[in-house]
Amino acid sequence: MNVKENVQQILEHFHIEQFQHDLIDWFRTEQRNLPWRKNKDPYKIWVSEVMLQQTRVDTVIPYFYQFIEKFPTLDALADAKEEEVLKAWEGLGYYSRVRNLHAAVKEVKEKYGGRVPASKEQFSSLKGVGPYTTGAVLSIAYGIPEPAVDGNVMRVLSRIFYITDDIARASTRKKFEQIVSCIISHDDPSDFNQALMELGALVCTPKNPSCFLCPVQRHCRAFAEGVEAELPVKTKGKAPKHVAFRAIVLTNEEGKIRIEKRPSSGLLANLWQFPNDEHAPTPNEQAFIKEISERYHVVLRSIQRIGTFEHVFSHIVWHIEAYKGNALELQIDDETNKWVTVDELNQYAFPVIYQKIWQAYE
Repeated sequence: MNVKENVQQILEHFHIEQFQHDLIDWFRTEQRNLPWRKNKDPYKIWVSEVMLQQTRVDTVIPYFYQFIEKFPTLDALADAKEEEVLKAWEGLGYYSRVRNLHAAVKEVKEKYGGRVPASKEQFSSLKGVGPYTTGAVLSIAYGIPEPAVDGNVMRVLSRIFYITDDIARASTRKKFEQIVSCIISHDDPSDFNQALMELGALVCTPKNPSCFLCPVQRHCRAFAEGVEAELPVKTKGKAPKHVAFRAIVLTNEEGKIRIEKRPSSGLLANLWQFPNDEHAPTPNEQAFIKEISERYHVVLRSIQRIGTFEHVFSHIVWHIEAYKGNALELQIDDETNKWVTVDELNQYAFPVIYQKIWQAYE
């Protein structure tokens, strides 16, 4: 049985129009007052959707206000320097999201006169724009009936339709996209897609869903069978790799701080950090002093421990032993290694774990 036939079978005896009505009616009454819902500006909706990937709404709201205040229009973001953009994103994590967004808005300015394209083909071809972002922006901003299927939506629909396929598989996502294409409201695709997202956030939550408050409970097959808590089915990924290394807050005789820029590709690309031995952890403090002195062309005589810090990424866990020390510089600054004042330090974007190290140092 192909996907289309399978979806037709799933939707057999499902009351699509009544489901649309129940869902959208609830959303119009119960939706949260979120800043990106104040108007249909496609640029602001796009920014919000990028921020909301892998980040909670409560965390995103203050970042959204700050980001839009700094870059109020698409042109403003397109014209900004990468350093400014990364600094505005600092603390949100998953920095590839904002680098892709920055590249994409530049393309929109150059190719489409600064107007976010309403064409699925054009918008989805932009850097970092996948099927979910395409569906979310086009449906919410332009009222185009495109499915917007993320993990939240798959959880909701797996329960409503009692689907036990593994949602970690790409084929399952495609099946859900087909289902949404069939059940989406063509009269109001914006509210329909937002309602599915809102339902997952407020009612059909990962654990302990509030089924007795659910506006579409009568349509839910998993609830009818009493198995809503067992869905969705998702295979667990590999356990993250643990990496331990050391970092140091170095000051010179003028009280300036030594910082370095991370590589332009890979994890936390183009962000700034303090000197460290990330790629070759040293066994003891004397070896660490020698390593830092040679790698960063300084004379470092002694160090003092600040503490141990941990940061969890999706695939790796960093354990950083942090130190502070005073150094005599032997090399002039370049573009990727600088001595900066404490005030200047605030102009550079650092990963969260290095912000914590700095706070502990202060």
